[in-house]
Amino acid sequence: MTTTTPSRGRRRAPTRMERAAGKAAALQKPRVILALLLLLGLTSVMLLDGYLRAEVGGDQRVRDGASSSKVPDKILNGGPIISFRGGQATTTSVPSKTIALTFDDGPNPTYTPQVLEILEKYDVPATFFVVGSMVSRYPSIVKDMVEQGNEVGIHTFTHVDLSYQSDARIRREMTQTQLALAGAAGITTTLFRAPYSSETDAIDNYSWPVYKKLGEEGYTSVFVDTDSDDWKKPGVSKIVKWATPSGTSGASVLMHDAGGDREQTIKALPEYIEKMKAQGYTFTTISGVLETQNASNGPQGRQQTGGGNVTGRQSQGLTNAQRLQAAHREATGTTLYEGKALVAAVAVAELTVPTLSVGLVIVGVAVMGRFGMMLILARRHYGQRNKRRFTWGPTVTRPVSVIVPAYNEKECIANTLESLAKSTHPIEVIVVDDGSSDGTSEIAREAARSLGMTNVRVIRQENAGKPAALNNGVRSASHDIVVMMDGDTVFEPDTVRQLVQPFADPEVGAVAGNAKVGNRDTVIGAWQHIEYVMGFNLDRRMYDLLRCMPTIPGAIGAFRREAVLQVGGMSEDTLAEDTDITIAMHRQGWRVVYQEHARAWTEAPGSLKQLWSQRYRWSYGTMQALWKHRKSLTDKGPSGRFGRVGMPLVVIFQIVTPVFAPLIDVFTAYSMIFVDFQAALYAWLAVLGVQLVCAAYAFRLDKEKHRYLLMMPLQQLAYRQMMYLVLIHSCITALTGGRLRWQKLKRTGEVGTPAGVG
Repeated sequence: MTTTTPSRGRRRAPTRMERAAGKAAALQKPRVILALLLLLGLTSVMLLDGYLRAEVGGDQRVRDGASSSKVPDKILNGGPIISFRGGQATTTSVPSKTIALTFDDGPNPTYTPQVLEILEKYDVPATFFVVGSMVSRYPSIVKDMVEQGNEVGIHTFTHVDLSYQSDARIRREMTQTQLALAGAAGITTTLFRAPYSSETDAIDNYSWPVYKKLGEEGYTSVFVDTDSDDWKKPGVSKIVKWATPSGTSGASVLMHDAGGDREQTIKALPEYIEKMKAQGYTFTTISGVLETQNASNGPQGRQQTGGGNVTGRQSQGLTNAQRLQAAHREATGTTLYEGKALVAAVAVAELTVPTLSVGLVIVGVAVMGRFGMMLILARRHYGQRNKRRFTWGPTVTRPVSVIVPAYNEKECIANTLESLAKSTHPIEVIVVDDGSSDGTSEIAREAARSLGMTNVRVIRQENAGKPAALNNGVRSASHDIVVMMDGDTVFEPDTVRQLVQPFADPEVGAVAGNAKVGNRDTVIGAWQHIEYVMGFNLDRRMYDLLRCMPTIPGAIGAFRREAVLQVGGMSEDTLAEDTDITIAMHRQGWRVVYQEHARAWTEAPGSLKQLWSQRYRWSYGTMQALWKHRKSLTDKGPSGRFGRVGMPLVVIFQIVTPVFAPLIDVFTAYSMIFVDFQAALYAWLAVLGVQLVCAAYAFRLDKEKHRYLLMMPLQQLAYRQMMYLVLIHSCITALTGGRLRWQKLKRTGEVGTPAGVG
């Protein structure tokens, strides 16, 4: 047993790793916050889109039949326009031979432009009672509507029945629609029509307080005299007939430019206009009706409103065109800017959510495809490797070197050496102490003495990181096969023997072992145990069969010393030196295989903070390694095989799919809350069922106890979301730049040689 110890002063300066870790820690918090903000932004966009589609905050409408005992008779029997002046409600009727043509529920990108085209052709104005959510989605249509000389009124933001809503909901529906109008056309309006309203005699004790309250705030409520009932799609002739007032009566006529199939309305509208004009009717807006009423009231009314009758658009000039829109107010100040912000936010949601929906389908197909591929290939791998006559070649019996890089591993190093002392294969052990400050090297020497291990060498070096420690061990190794393990890992007695058997094949340059979680009795440990068995080892069977193994785990891996030196040793270019060297092996033409019978027991992170740190390093390091070896995509031979088979699989299954996988959970949660809870729950349970099948099969292959699978539903609800955030964090780091050196996780030393082994 030899020791190399550099001279040290009394006071120790911070190590390279400590300095790098401190600097990196200062940079991580903003990136974590950014990752959380991205997830919050996604959720907000979905909620906004759902609100626009009335999935969020839907209508809680009460059936008709309520009493109208508190509604004044003059309102119930009055005209279709209700105004409030001085706290008193007054009604206005449409003059004879006059049609106030109104449309509800728009704008609609298919039908509203056709309605506007017809109105312009026949020189007819109309009043459109628009739904705020539709305005914010199709602002250009509303802008055209107003510029054409038509008038707009509010039909709430989500087409909700305000009669049964709270004051806060009513205020929100009105304010948001005004903001949408401000953002779309630079105006606000004083006109209002309640969804599900009809004639004034239908006002009841529930709805009357709403009209009074809005009237006191300056709104004019508009009802109908004649309803075309076009929403029933009764046919063009009936729409025209039902929209025609009796005799020479004037009427506020209701049609719809949205809310369903309006092809019959589009066909009926020209016929209706021609019929009414032939009967001597003129068309106006709601403001036009009020102007006519004020003019008939004498000079005072004309002075207040400008007076004059409205009979058309082109013949009346600009002044009368403005009177057609007398209910409009120019949006200014914060209202204008908030409106533009609302329209912009909706545009983002309208673009984002459909894109994400497509992404969700792609992710879902990729996830299901991965499960299917893993099951099929893992089964085939198991069958090949367990054939009676399967062999790698002559049994490998020559000694190998086991390299144990260690940094402050006082809790674990003795257990590690104790497990190696029981090895059934001849080994030399090289412990490389990477500048530990906790006496790791002394503990290692003492453990070797107490165990009677004469095959242990302890090498001290200045702190330089894990790759440097491994390279030091490789240079110092006496044998042509080197086994690398972590200082917190323990081997079973037969692990080394099983691990080195594939080297009987001269094409094999590296072997991945089967890493298992030793501290699996905690919740976090159990979650990681499921992940290791299913996500790592089942994957490795698939990659092994496809000959594109992407990673030799740091906890247990074996290499030809010649191959390691050929690729330049363990690289410090990336955070994932194990992935880096594995890909480098492929590119040099070496075969990399998986030996599931070589098991190592490692201590997984015991806290969420440590787990985050570890997985961040893994995922970011993987991205670095893939980018570093991107030229393999165009290489020939084994390098090209990995580049065109292994690299796409890693990118799709370990980066792209997990990054977008939160869409599944976000959409599922959204659907459960706002759309169809039962259907969404069944879909989630179906996906969970597929995962359970895959996990159960993986546990069977690894001969693990299935009781841990009881933790899987909770793992899907909590642990998986954390892993998503870690990966998003890593992607942000990759985009913004950053570097993190070998990190030291806090260990407890609780993982010893498994019970019943050795």
